[in-house]
Amino acid sequence: MENNREHTSGFVSIVGRPNVGKSTLLNRVVGQKIAIMSDKAQTTRNKIQGIYTTDDSQIVFIDTPGIHKPKHRLGDFMVESALSSLRGVDVILFMVSAVEKRGPGDNFIIDKLKESNTPVFLLINKIDEIHPDKLLEIIDDYRTQMEFEQIIPISATEGNNVETLLSEILKYLPEGPQFYPEDQVTDHPEYFIVSELIREKVLQLTREEVPHSVAVVVESMQRNELGKVQVHAAIIVERSSQKGIIIGKGGKMLKDVGIRARRDIEVLLGDKIYLDLWVKVQKDWRDRQTNLQDFGYRKEDY
Repeated sequence: MENNREHTSGFVSIVGRPNVGKSTLLNRVVGQKIAIMSDKAQTTRNKIQGIYTTDDSQIVFIDTPGIHKPKHRLGDFMVESALSSLRGVDVILFMVSAVEKRGPGDNFIIDKLKESNTPVFLLINKIDEIHPDKLLEIIDDYRTQMEFEQIIPISATEGNNVETLLSEILKYLPEGPQFYPEDQVTDHPEYFIVSELIREKVLQLTREEVPHSVAVVVESMQRNELGKVQVHAAIIVERSSQKGIIIGKGGKMLKDVGIRARRDIEVLLGDKIYLDLWVKVQKDWRDRQTNLQDFGYRKEDY
């Protein structure tokens, strides 16, 4: 990896009508089946669906609750929830199917996308199922509706143009840390609950001294040769003064956070754990929506 290249990372949202191939694309990108092929209706919270990691960048794909014309109050809430997640991402992929005409569902999504300041890529999927001449008509038709940052025809099933899509997304990612271990391709609910438990202890013990902006990223969770689950987690703060407070005099504060968090995590996992905590300063990370809580993770969801 070249030293002059900063690490980039960002969040990418995929929107589109049901069955346009969003899951197929994600499985293609992360190179293996991940737990996203479920037929369960979308819940209201956003879910991290796939993570694509290279040496110097990481793309975290967010699946939003389907954007659809709401028929009732809950529908309104779900659509609002989907739209709010669009505000925190670096790129929005709007996926449509080449084999279906643009319909009211697509138009509804387009209207909502027009309100966003985020770059929108139009992905025309299933191009392997149409005659190439048809493609220009489809592109022209969608172009009359709104201006897209990029228009990329793909076949998620066959893999056509998927590499191009990834390299285009990478151009739009800001500088940022690697949020997940490179071998992690999707989220584990327990990673988030564990990080929430640690965060809660930091806030309880430091009181007003450390703002709620503190984030916790569980970097790995594996069973060691002694049969204990080893949890490595980073507490991320914005300033070195906050780092000092969390570590405490002679490391006492961090130790107390660890003892309390370990107790709760052992109850949660029903297992003996070894907890390794360290504190990192990541300046101004809050200005970008990298706080995973902003993506709808709440303890009570699980």
